[in-house]
Amino acid sequence: MCMMETDTTTTPIEIQPRRGRPQSVYDFSLAELIEWMAAQGYPAFRARQLFRWLYHNLAAEYDEITVLPIGLRELLQRELPLPAIEPVHEVHTDDDETVKVVYRTRDGLTLETVLMFYSDRATICVSCQVGCAVGCSFCATGMGGLQRNLTAGEMVAQIVDIARRSREAGRPLTNLVMMGMGEPFHNYAATMKMIGIINDSEGMHFGARRITISTSGVVPFINKLADEPYQVNLAISIHAGNDELRSRLVPINERWPLSELIGAVRRYIDKTGRRVSFEYALMSTVNDTDEDARQLASVLRGLRCHVNVIPYNPTPAAPYARPSVETINRFTSIVEAAGIPATVRYSRGVEISAACGQLRAEHAELSV
Repeated sequence: MCMMETDTTTTPIEIQPRRGRPQSVYDFSLAELIEWMAAQGYPAFRARQLFRWLYHNLAAEYDEITVLPIGLRELLQRELPLPAIEPVHEVHTDDDETVKVVYRTRDGLTLETVLMFYSDRATICVSCQVGCAVGCSFCATGMGGLQRNLTAGEMVAQIVDIARRSREAGRPLTNLVMMGMGEPFHNYAATMKMIGIINDSEGMHFGARRITISTSGVVPFINKLADEPYQVNLAISIHAGNDELRSRLVPINERWPLSELIGAVRRYIDKTGRRVSFEYALMSTVNDTDEDARQLASVLRGLRCHVNVIPYNPTPAAPYARPSVETINRFTSIVEAAGIPATVRYSRGVEISAACGQLRAEHAELSV
């Protein structure tokens, strides 16, 4: 298991991607695509046509984009070939309300993406890294360590493919959560670029307020997010209301303990006026006692926030279990009684290994 080093520095850490990977058309903002087209001798309107077909029409191949000259389509396929990532395995729940897809990158790595249908929305859960360096003790992704960051284009490619699947199901994609593999704030620049690409009004025009970024608590980038132009939502994976337990569950807490984390959240709320969500993975006999609930409520008191109590989605690689329904309800009631809004949110797709990193690990085993 790959753990982050622990020290007292507050310098932002952003794990840099390796060089030399093929670049995808999805890595380009519209302005960059216009510049690229100009270098190839094509006018700006060709870039806008391509951008619209990629993100509004959700074209899967260049040959679908018949408004472009054949020569340009051939050039694009040579220089920026599609697909950017390839689906290699997928599973569906019996009711088809949850779909999990394993993709392979061009350098042979695998990542996961989940599509979840609800009565009033369709949500994609996006991965930002292959693996993760945070090393949360209960997370299947973290147990494999970090292999590399995903590019903005590899994140965008997930969204486009899932949006295409959602559209084909007659239920357009409405929400996006950065709660897949990886820590978004360890891949901050690429994550922000991805948001800019899909938010562009000339393309997908995916509303920033329908995007949620989840972090384990990388304090400097919480501060940085408050200055971004995009009105995205922020979710904090907290999982404990005291430093001793949280450091065991989420090692990054040793670098930025709860006092620093909550201070950053207060500054974020004061600056943006937005409510922050706190994710709490409830694990039997680990963090599910009445005292655990009271400690959580005490830490969050006075914040404009909401707690999502998430009964643990078991993974064979971790020695944790889901609490009883009685315990789940009692824990949530104690938090609410302290004046903190709380909701129980059961993980989707337990029967299809929908916990982060599980299906990817199973696919790797099957491929051996």
